[in-house]
Amino acid sequence: MKVLVTGTAGFIGSTLAKRLLARGDEVIGIDNLNDYYDVQIKKDRLAHLTANSGFTDIRCNLEDKAAIDNVFKTHKPDRVVNLAAQAGVRYSLVNPQAYIDANITGFLNILEGCRHFGTDNLVYASSSSVYGLNTAMPFSVHNNVDHPVSLYATSKKANELMAHTYSHLFNIPTTGLRFFTVYGPWGRPDMALFIFTRKILAGEPIDVFNYGHHRRDFTYIDDIVEGVIRTLDNVAQPNSNWSGDKPDPATSKGPYRIYNIGSNNPVELLRYIEVLEDCLGKKATKNLLPMQPGDVPDTYANVDALIEDVGYRPTTPVEVGIERFVKWYRDYYKV
Repeated sequence: MKVLVTGTAGFIGSTLAKRLLARGDEVIGIDNLNDYYDVQIKKDRLAHLTANSGFTDIRCNLEDKAAIDNVFKTHKPDRVVNLAAQAGVRYSLVNPQAYIDANITGFLNILEGCRHFGTDNLVYASSSSVYGLNTAMPFSVHNNVDHPVSLYATSKKANELMAHTYSHLFNIPTTGLRFFTVYGPWGRPDMALFIFTRKILAGEPIDVFNYGHHRRDFTYIDDIVEGVIRTLDNVAQPNSNWSGDKPDPATSKGPYRIYNIGSNNPVELLRYIEVLEDCLGKKATKNLLPMQPGDVPDTYANVDALIEDVGYRPTTPVEVGIERFVKWYRDYYKV
């Protein structure tokens, strides 16, 4: 297939593109190489892709409608995976406009491209953050998610609503994936595992919010990418049993689906740090702090729908995933 992947210099996007190229797909990659975090690691991720003749590297912003239209018109992708976004819960408290530009306007341009240029399937990144104030565990895609606690989460919930509208009006198959705390080699330097590793190795104290009692459904990067590929290959279908009297938020009369991709095994942050300490062979000095605005205490994914529809569930334990990350980190940074 010819697959348009946005965010190909990103953590998930670069790993996905590598997998798609390895199986023989042609990948059209979009990224703007912004400086939200270290641009060098983005360039290094891309270097693994640009060496492949099946990869086309395009530099543009999602919110640039003319540029996005031109990509669709020129390359006519069969399927699209939209992973590019302004990420980060805490940053959304500081620069909310960035989330409207990239995550709302940018996603609209992707939907319009799919509408006008005949894309077979759109898979897009949502987030576990949409569960917000929900406390019923594990989080189910069949539950209501109308109480987000950050603008980042709000923008991802908006993406799901926008996608549903296009599936309903224009019969475009769309699948939204709620990712749960992704980690692993080539990860984002602004995320906890990266920050903890750097500081522990440097002998600096680490900030541990909620006194380390957060529980997160830490999900290894390869498990995330496998879930993306499964849903890319299994095009969303209408739910013939869907009823407006008892509407299911995860499905629709149109070709629309929502899935969680999480480990289905929440781990307390203090345990996560303990595993990292074991892999590094060095203890952390912890600066225990209260929970930050926009954070939620726990995440825990119900992945029954993913198992039922595409036959997949993540399986990598944190002990294995963190060990692989540390090995990559030491090699990449020559530590």
